[in-house]
Amino acid sequence: MKLKLITPFAAAILLVFMQSCTTESEYGSISNSTTGSSNSHNMGQNCMNCHTPGGGEAPVWKVAGTVYNGTFTNTNSNATVKLYTGPNGTGTLKYTLNVDTKGNFYTSSNIDFTGGLYPSVTGSTSTNSMSTPIAAGACNSCHDGISRSRIWIN
Repeated sequence: MKLKLITPFAAAILLVFMQSCTTESEYGSISNSTTGSSNSHNMGQNCMNCHTPGGGEAPVWKVAGTVYNGTFTNTNSNATVKLYTGPNGTGTLKYTLNVDTKGNFYTSSNIDFTGGLYPSVTGSTSTNSMSTPIAAGACNSCHDGISRSRIWIN
């Protein structure tokens, strides 16, 4: 049995491909926020002010925001954000985002907003769901604590 060795050129292409899938930066792995991670920052601000195409070195997020506790005094790291095809947590669950230790959630994965998606946030004791669809993922741009309540859960 003869083994074929990978050529240096093929190895270089493979390495570039692998790095593009899980690029490390000051934000950690840029694919999704994870429970227990503390790489995020700027809680409560509109993430898409920087995490957008042409936003510099920041990874591009497709959905991002911050979850607060029920009194809006602190962020809530004990939460999960789910995106459904129906209002109030109905329909098909399409995407799940974990909230990190700073209360932030984000993903660079492509999100299909066709027909609208309905977010639900689940905490340790309750779930809050939207009855209206979203067509974009800049959650803190609307839930800024001024024009609309922050995203919150107990």
